[in-house]
Amino acid sequence: MWPSTFNGKERALMREILGRRLQRLRDRLKFPRAASRPRGGGGGGGGAPPPPPRAPPPPPVRHWPVLPGVGRAGADSRRCACPDPDCVVPGAHPFDPGLLAATTDARMVAWWWGRRPTAPVLLATGGAAPCAVSLPAKAAARAVVRLDAQGMRLGPIVATPTRWSLLVAPYSLERLGELLYAKDHVPSSLRFHGEGGYLLLPPSPASGGGQVRWEREPEPRWGGSEELWLPEVEAVVHALVEASSSAPGGGSRLAY
Repeated sequence: MWPSTFNGKERALMREILGRRLQRLRDRLKFPRAASRPRGGGGGGGGAPPPPPRAPPPPPVRHWPVLPGVGRAGADSRRCACPDPDCVVPGAHPFDPGLLAATTDARMVAWWWGRRPTAPVLLATGGAAPCAVSLPAKAAARAVVRLDAQGMRLGPIVATPTRWSLLVAPYSLERLGELLYAKDHVPSSLRFHGEGGYLLLPPSPASGGGQVRWEREPEPRWGGSEELWLPEVEAVVHALVEASSSAPGGGSRLAY
């Protein structure tokens, strides 16, 4: 009960004051950042500016399974962040998480790149995802011009300063083995990114310096389908082998 020395008006005033204090305390508990913000007089620079927003995570590329690469470390950002001091593809390979963690789940992708916004983007090739055939950049540029002149339709092409990767429809290791076995000669400069492999995608730093880019971006199938068009690996390998074996003097157009 209130002391008898307070009259009715005084008791009402005390209740109002205590009620306001209690409401301010509730507001502070509910919004601690707003309560602790410096009083700067109408946004005139009285407090420290808010930190800049983090870079948005890259979305899943065309619903392909991706994961972050290990990235670079050190003051000059040249050393691979993995434990191997002699890593041959610095920054451009999976480490933690491993390749089996690749996913198309947008929430998982956002969480990964929310923590590491500058991490390279790796495509886990094979299965239902695209595969690729890669070759040296200069040789690839010449081969693409030749194949375009022949009227061959190529799919997406991922380019780095040193190598280009021609994306193809998914294939199995057995299918690739039969294909290569049937060829009399396959240029040693060709590399195959199939089941259990991976490929750097834009926007990522390349392992030897520079950036990964789209030389040719993914296109939909004819007829307006949303499904992406990818050539078969047999057609691409056959065309590259033919382009290689037609060099003057018996040399290879796909040499390094």
